Amino acid sequence: MRRIRLVIDEGPPHYQMAVDEAILLLRGAGVSPDTLRLYVFNPSSVTIGYFQSLRESVNLSYVKEAGIPVVRRVSGGGSVYHDSCGEVTYAVILPAGDLPSDYVESFKLICEGVVRAARKLGCNARFAPLNDVVSADGRKFSGSAQARRLGAVLQHGTFMYATDVETLARCLSVPKGKYSESDVVNAIMRRVTTVSACAGRPVSRGEAIQALREGFAEALDAELVEGRYLPAELELAKSLAWKYRSGEWLELRP
Repeated sequence: MRRIRLVIDEGPPHYQMAVDEAILLLRGAGVSPDTLRLYVFNPSSVTIGYFQSLRESVNLSYVKEAGIPVVRRVSGGGSVYHDSCGEVTYAVILPAGDLPSDYVESFKLICEGVVRAARKLGCNARFAPLNDVVSADGRKFSGSAQARRLGAVLQHGTFMYATDVETLARCLSVPKGKYSESDVVNAIMRRVTTVSACAGRPVSRGEAIQALREGFAEALDAELVEGRYLPAELELAKSLAWKYRSGEWLELRP
């Protein structure tokens, strides 16, 4: 059975994204251990994928008015609202050689941790390719994205245990043609759910984190050992944070 370092954290978006990238790079360089991070964005934030257009993926007028920060990730995938009171983000950093060579299968293996966590909380969840986890009726409560560097893989994603779905819908924009409904907010709200709604009871942050710990330990056949960041990781994250704070990075694809 493999050992994976577990770190539980909370902090602002530029910090969280810098730490994920720092561990990815240092795992590829053989410095960092295999790692599972379970963290909360505080304040609530929006992240967008590396390849996304800022203006096409985020309702900029709404997030500005609401004071919700927006950060571009180093990974692909779509735009995400991270609710500080209703969502836990996971990040798994492993050598690429430890995952299936097939891209979809690599997502499926790691997302199995999310599936098992949700089931432990009473939600009948399943993996939906390419990178989502959904309830029995097909409504999404978790999406994931990957980045690969130096032979290492970062997969991070959401676990919406009690996300304010209306706020989520108002934060995000939808490219023309993706939905036929005129009311985009209602269209998004019909497509997503939370673990609490799926389970039919309120789920707390503590329950969500414990379920994720157990789910990933089982899915990855690993012993999770709670630990701390290495000084080298914190130093590299500090040097990367400027990028995630910068308008140039955020508007890389305006």
